[in-house]
Amino acid sequence: MEYSKQKLSEEKVFKDPVHRYVHVSDQVIWDLIGTKEFQRLRRIRQLGTTYFTFHGAEHSRFNHSLGVYEIVRRIIDDVFDGRSEWNDDERLLSLCAALLHDLGHGPFSHSFEKVFTLDHEEFTQQIIVGNTEVNAILRKVEPDFPKKVAEVIAKTYENKLVISLISSQLDADRMDYLLRDAYFTGVSYGHFDMERLLRVMRPREDQVVFKYSGMHAVEDYIMSRYQMYWQVYFHPVTRSSEVILTKILHRAKSLHEEYYSFKHHPIHFYSLFEDEMTLEDYLKLDESVILYYFQMWQEEDDPILKDLCTRFMNRNLFKYVEFDPAKQFKVHSQLEKLFTRAGIDPNYYLVVDSSSDLPYDFYRPGEEEERLPIYLLMANGELRELSRESDIVDAISGKRRTDHKLYYPKDFIYDDSNQSEVIQQIRSILEGLK
Repeated sequence: MEYSKQKLSEEKVFKDPVHRYVHVSDQVIWDLIGTKEFQRLRRIRQLGTTYFTFHGAEHSRFNHSLGVYEIVRRIIDDVFDGRSEWNDDERLLSLCAALLHDLGHGPFSHSFEKVFTLDHEEFTQQIIVGNTEVNAILRKVEPDFPKKVAEVIAKTYENKLVISLISSQLDADRMDYLLRDAYFTGVSYGHFDMERLLRVMRPREDQVVFKYSGMHAVEDYIMSRYQMYWQVYFHPVTRSSEVILTKILHRAKSLHEEYYSFKHHPIHFYSLFEDEMTLEDYLKLDESVILYYFQMWQEEDDPILKDLCTRFMNRNLFKYVEFDPAKQFKVHSQLEKLFTRAGIDPNYYLVVDSSSDLPYDFYRPGEEEERLPIYLLMANGELRELSRESDIVDAISGKRRTDHKLYYPKDFIYDDSNQSEVIQQIRSILEGLK
């Protein structure tokens, strides 16, 4: 029998707190799960440093990837099966793309990418088409199968319906991470009626659409996403830990460029620091490796690296005040000068962090991050864009919300043993921002 059609002699199941069970019957999927590149995702948290704020947020990219696979499997096997708009020849490709969509995430993903100008989607594609265990399995399906999977993830595959299953404004990726992140953080915001969404989902030539009768379930999903971003993903305490994390990486890179002699040499970082990162080097990085260095760098002679790592490992985070960079840039400049006079390096200890989200948008051709809207399937067969039918979604469509915070080390500024004039001035300005 062709490898692509091989089934396991007995279905395997993973017990899952979100979907109850993840079902695997395809040999290809089972083999992909067993690769070292996929198993690496167990060592990368789904929510990065969010565990500093919500202590239950210890779940991994491995959990999430299985969840996205399971949702796509249910859509194809239960919802799309037998419908003329769906070509079942795309089933295995869709399942593989769903399972592997996050394969290239690095440790503390988004902070890590920001510092070293990396793109996890590019690494995902490299893993899929490169010299890896994942690639060897995909090539057994057919020689150009890895290329097809990579194209789905890159959103360039010819069948846009397949792409929309894992990359659209309402897709399996978002559905899983909202439910999973809500479960593990313990918040109630991210819950929505996924079962109802699956029941009203229909395949069309270019994307998934939703029956008009299920509009309220779609609205519920949009609002859940909105709340999760502001209550969980952009939580100011989590952002404080991300600020410290990025400053540690910046400091380590700066010291390397200055030929600083590390007590604990960052051998796993060398190719990163020198912009020569290979796929082999990248796959050796996970959060256990990063945390090892942070633990050891608490013993470094460099006071800034030592302090930042000690803060991160022991959750002594920066405090924050509300800040508007457009209106208060002079205040920031003034604080930078005062921090320098006080012997506190503002490059590492005075940080403006901004978070921004666009909860839903209709189609705006040619714009950056062009989004395909969500369509409702009316009773007469017509397709209508969601915000034209939903007052709730219309109220937030195209409205980008941005939040700015100014982070600083409170223990440095409010040290009772330091009552210098400069420190008093810093205190006065910070208190004026509160």
